[in-house]
Amino acid sequence: EVINFDVYFAGLQAGENFKQPELAKTLQRIAKKGVEEFYQGETADLLVNHYKKIGGLISKEDLQNYTAKWRQPIAIEWQGKKVISAPPPSSGGIAIAQLLKMQSVLWPKFQEKLNALQSEAEREALRVHFYAEMMKRVYADRAQYLGDSDFVSVPIETLISDKYLHNRAGEVNLTQISSTEKVKPGMIESPETTHFSIVDAYGNAVSNTYTLNMPFGNGVVIEGAGFLMNNEMDDFSTKPGVANIFGVLGGAANEVAPNKRMLSSMSPTIVMNGDKVETVVGTPGGSTIITSVFQSLMNLYVFGMNAQEAVDAPRVHHQLFPKNRISYNPEISAEVADELTLMGYEVKKHNYMGDVQLLCKPENEHWEAASDMRGRGVSGVLLKARP
Repeated sequence: EVINFDVYFAGLQAGENFKQPELAKTLQRIAKKGVEEFYQGETADLLVNHYKKIGGLISKEDLQNYTAKWRQPIAIEWQGKKVISAPPPSSGGIAIAQLLKMQSVLWPKFQEKLNALQSEAEREALRVHFYAEMMKRVYADRAQYLGDSDFVSVPIETLISDKYLHNRAGEVNLTQISSTEKVKPGMIESPETTHFSIVDAYGNAVSNTYTLNMPFGNGVVIEGAGFLMNNEMDDFSTKPGVANIFGVLGGAANEVAPNKRMLSSMSPTIVMNGDKVETVVGTPGGSTIITSVFQSLMNLYVFGMNAQEAVDAPRVHHQLFPKNRISYNPEISAEVADELTLMGYEVKKHNYMGDVQLLCKPENEHWEAASDMRGRGVSGVLLKARP
């Protein structure tokens, strides 16, 4: 079933409130009766009945058997801070950890190369190339090793270990593009996503990312309940070597199986300074989520930008395939594009590259809140001092 947007928004005029009474009733039921209402109550009946009507596969038993899982987050030390992010089946936390640790290993060598260049365009092109070389290796590991840890053995400790990432960083060539075909896993072995970052007056923090995966999910609105179903099945690997809708390749670790959770790129992240929350960050953006969060942290902690500058700065993306393609948003200069083209890259503007929502509290400073200029987020600081 594909949603008919003309019917969905029938009669709605510009400036008029869009009312969803069925969804309102669903939310009221859940607020009153709790989680059991969604999985076993009237809402569950509405969902199952609608899927029977359209020939779908979701049953009451499926809903009753579903449980949310608590997972141990990914945590590393970086820049004297503790960075905490999402564990599998999200690939985001491992990927962020790998990028940050490789950056630390390669930084002196990168700075040496950077200082030897004469023009600003050459220096910026080197920075983009530096990011791309690390990103390639992260996405190669993602495709090979990551999936639902209830079904496959994900070697988390190895993938984020200092030794492994020191060796991985040693493969990076700062003067030319590594052959895509030779970038192998390192061991021997939407846009319709939403993110919010919150810190309260007592220092409690939430970094939350959730998704429909693509615009309006799979297009199915549950009759009588008023909510959309997602199309997260696309985040599974249909077969090794075949890309999903974001162009990301997967492998057997992320193949479809009953009761299995699919791999994602969601990267809700918190940075701790000692025992205090210092930064809360995340973004929508499909496969660009990982690289957007990484670059926002780099902008904040390495390049000394404030919160708004860190999320608004131009970003680049490389995910191993398409081969040698550098995506960017919102712009890079013609001179930098020319330098990258001379190196052998295909340079292409990406229409959407995240909507980063960031909160940070520089030492001895007040909280800063920033919403990415690329998106529709709203930020603000409404905190009161702790009593």
